[in-house]
Amino acid sequence: MIHTVAVTGATGFIGRHITQNLLAQGFTVRALTRTAGKPPAANLSWVHGDLDNRDSLAELLNGADYVVHCAGLVRGHTEEMFTHCNVTGSLRLMQLARQTGRCKRFLFLSSLAARHPELSWYANSKYVAEQRLIAMAAAHMSLGIFRPTAVYGPGDKELNPLFSWLLRGLLPRLGGEDSTLSFLHVSDLARAVSQWLLADKPQSDCYELCDGFAGGYTWRSLQEIGARVRHGHVRLVAIPFPLLKRLADISIFANRLARKEPMLTHSKLRELTHPNWSASNERLSGDINWFPEISLEDALREGLF
Repeated sequence: MIHTVAVTGATGFIGRHITQNLLAQGFTVRALTRTAGKPPAANLSWVHGDLDNRDSLAELLNGADYVVHCAGLVRGHTEEMFTHCNVTGSLRLMQLARQTGRCKRFLFLSSLAARHPELSWYANSKYVAEQRLIAMAAAHMSLGIFRPTAVYGPGDKELNPLFSWLLRGLLPRLGGEDSTLSFLHVSDLARAVSQWLLADKPQSDCYELCDGFAGGYTWRSLQEIGARVRHGHVRLVAIPFPLLKRLADISIFANRLARKEPMLTHSKLRELTHPNWSASNERLSGDINWFPEISLEDALREGLF
């Protein structure tokens, strides 16, 4: 049986890869977009609108068996902006999905940051959205919550500079020397989404996702990986926190002049410099037999970023 999946955020970095994987798995996809007149493709149709437009969301959900909610705000200069998009928008989508009576599976793309909502506006908005969605989910609907760690891959603009500098022999260190990090290739995340939807009886649960590197990466292990891949020395340079704060000030000011939303804010700095972003795939692997296939070292060797 061919199932129809309603996807939000399909034009973003992660959403594009998820949509491509869903189509490759034989799903029919209805995707939300802010771009009017976007042409359809085989088994893919576009619905013009956004999370604020109930009529657009109703059209998106018409005939959908499953929902994959990828859309979310990652840049902003006020807490209210994150709450409006990541919480209110998510609840509006869930409410309409419940009203159709047809949607059997709802997958929310959250973030590992939600593990520590006190760190940033973004992290708190994702955590609050998770809790509110759990409270709202219908009895006949499986609600999956994915908490991927830092996701990278083709089309990513956030981690690409870090990896590019690493392969040039320079690794800027944010946070403490003993901090642990984790990463996930976008193709592994996209495959996990499809596998959860294809599972015979997907569990309603909250799952962490990473590439499975034991214990997470330290800055030293990243330095060593870079040195192996480039066959040369990598210099590890600590960036003092006062300098990071000054860079955040510059980012906020420059984006304000350009009438854009900043990524680097004081709120975001607390998240970036947190000492423990290690993660575990154990729960998801046990439930749907998903295992990541691409390590960070392999990705750097093969240019998969």
